[in-house]
Amino acid sequence: MPGIRRLTVDEVPAETKELLGLDVSAVLLFGVPAEKDPLGQGAYDEDGVVQTAIRNIKEVNPDIVLMSDVCLCGYTDHGHCGVIRGGGVDNDATVELLAKTAVSHARAGVDIVAPSAMMDGQVAGVRAALDREGFEDTAILAYAAKHASAFYGPFRDAADSAPRFGDRRGYQKDPANLRESLREIALDLEEGADIVMVKPALPYLDVIRAARERFDAPLAAYAVSGEYAMIKAAADRGWIDERAVVEETLTAIRRAGADFILTYHAKDFARWREEGSA
Repeated sequence: MPGIRRLTVDEVPAETKELLGLDVSAVLLFGVPAEKDPLGQGAYDEDGVVQTAIRNIKEVNPDIVLMSDVCLCGYTDHGHCGVIRGGGVDNDATVELLAKTAVSHARAGVDIVAPSAMMDGQVAGVRAALDREGFEDTAILAYAAKHASAFYGPFRDAADSAPRFGDRRGYQKDPANLRESLREIALDLEEGADIVMVKPALPYLDVIRAARERFDAPLAAYAVSGEYAMIKAAADRGWIDERAVVEETLTAIRRAGADFILTYHAKDFARWREEGSA
């Protein structure tokens, strides 16, 4: 992923300060721990990588909106998004750990938690835990329609989070089933999600549009690593005009109905916008 690199917890305050200077007012944090284990304990460690990064950022840049990914896949040695029992993911045991992770992020000062494991009842579990610990104002961005996609490859390589056995189709969404995607979004809203997300973005514009037409709720779209990598690779070969394609792609996602877009192009896009207004 050209132009993208992992940052240390000491580097993130300067990065977020630069982003604020470009009018990028919100970021989503993912953590890569030094060690991984079967239960993903680094995810809910009060001194974990994300928790430390949140505190470091907020100390320097209190006005930036911090969102944090709440999942176990980047922290487990098996690469799955939850607790493995009997050869499969234990949904309920995983929800307990996701809730514990969300509370640790809220305690560190995050503004929005984003449960992404696609476990049944994860939003309800996170909401109940946050409220119980006095974090009623911490919002939830739910990965409501997260599809079992081939476009996640570059991120999984970067985070070393690919499953060591099997795949995630047992809990991530069937790419072919639009009606199920809409049911998942409805369930997350019923459980207390403040914002719902469709992921990936460009291959699922129809899902974004259908969600926009059906639900009166803030809607996010995540343009994932594979989408970014394809554009970068084609631009590197001189096959496309990178800036024009990025702007057209982001416009398409917005036109489909997304209220905001999570994208690896954010810094470049912000710079281009600044240049265009100079």
